[in-house]
Amino acid sequence: MHIHNVHLNSTVNQEASYRDLLKEREALEQRIKDARRRELSAAVAKVRELVAEFELTPQDVFPSGRSTRATSTAGTKVPPKYRNPATGQTWTGRGKPPRWIQNEDREKFAI
Repeated sequence: MHIHNVHLNSTVNQEASYRDLLKEREALEQRIKDARRRELSAAVAKVRELVAEFELTPQDVFPSGRSTRATSTAGTKVPPKYRNPATGQTWTGRGKPPRWIQNEDREKFAI
């Protein structure tokens, strides 16, 4: 019976320790929320200061889509640089070369 009591006492101590840890976690989570709230307001104040100083617009800070350079060239057709005189096939010079120009002097196919 004595061994059984020792087991119960160690279980109770573990539960109390677990409960203590839960209380500590709750207190720590509250401290984290408070610190975030405090630092967040300072961060927002700094952002507002920079926006005013540099007269930034929402578009300056949060541009929509890709950069202007990337969208201006994406999907643009490129004129062919080479033509196969036998078939009339063309190649822009970009990507994998077609078989008819591989291992050949490209100057003789230049358009």
